[in-house]
Amino acid sequence: MQRVLSVSLSHVIRSAAFLLLPFSFLALIAWATAGSASGSTTDPIRGAVWIWLGAHHIPFQLELPPTGIAGYLTYLPIGGVVLPFIAIRSAFNRAIDRLQGDFHDINGVRIIFAALYALLVTALSFLSKSDAITPQWYLAPLIAFLIALVATLTAGVRVALSRPVRIAARIWALILGASLTMVTILIFINFSQVKDITTTLQPGFFGGLLLLFLNVLYLPNAAVALASYFAGTGLAVGAGTLVSPLWYQLGQIPALPLLGILPTGKQPYALFGILLFIGLGVLLARWSLVYGIQALIQSYIFTVVGAILIGYLASGSL
Repeated sequence: MQRVLSVSLSHVIRSAAFLLLPFSFLALIAWATAGSASGSTTDPIRGAVWIWLGAHHIPFQLELPPTGIAGYLTYLPIGGVVLPFIAIRSAFNRAIDRLQGDFHDINGVRIIFAALYALLVTALSFLSKSDAITPQWYLAPLIAFLIALVATLTAGVRVALSRPVRIAARIWALILGASLTMVTILIFINFSQVKDITTTLQPGFFGGLLLLFLNVLYLPNAAVALASYFAGTGLAVGAGTLVSPLWYQLGQIPALPLLGILPTGKQPYALFGILLFIGLGVLLARWSLVYGIQALIQSYIFTVVGAILIGYLASGSL
């Protein structure tokens, strides 16, 4: 047990350092080029931790100067979760190799590893708070534990998913895959608008690379938003906005180049996209009914749960 704890802790720290070191480099360059007279040497360190926490989808409470108006940052890139997921999975694989079978149950090792990782994320969330930016550290244990646990389940002796879960995952893979393809096409079609927004920001060469990387991480969010648009529910971008096939009200929106693909008005014909979701429902039924009505009900439930989870991760305040 003691060996499992020590090996797990060392590899948890290694998985965090794997991302914190490059994030620290980026934050240091941003701090050095910002030219702030009131900045301190702790700013790039905190900035690196905040980027790392944002990759875990941990929200932030904001009171940014000079106005000091309270805000809430929860609109975080789904693609960012991939970074800690890969780091955790790689570190857990190395931990299992290091243990060389010196454990009774691999699931116990997974829980210990995930718990230690959640403890580290929670500690850094609490210690990195400032007057202007405060990570919601009390949410860190649950979020970090779930990410770490799911990542470890894909490493070592993998856990076999039930048939209804696999069917629901296929349905969502089709939805997100088709949406990502459509988002890519829309970026090329509306490339001039995307370019204009980027030019307005004037990010420079290094800032342009970071902006490109940020937009890539937000592509899954855009795919979910596109799917909701063609499903007829629409989406909101910024305060007082609503973009759907039948309603169009666009106020102030964030200066994110990816938003250049937004439609410029009502598009009633987009409601034909509902037929695609009906077709996916038929496909889910065909795949599930082969194994009985119970498999159909379970597949439907997992698909709905997936919709709630993905919708939550893809939305938020900015």
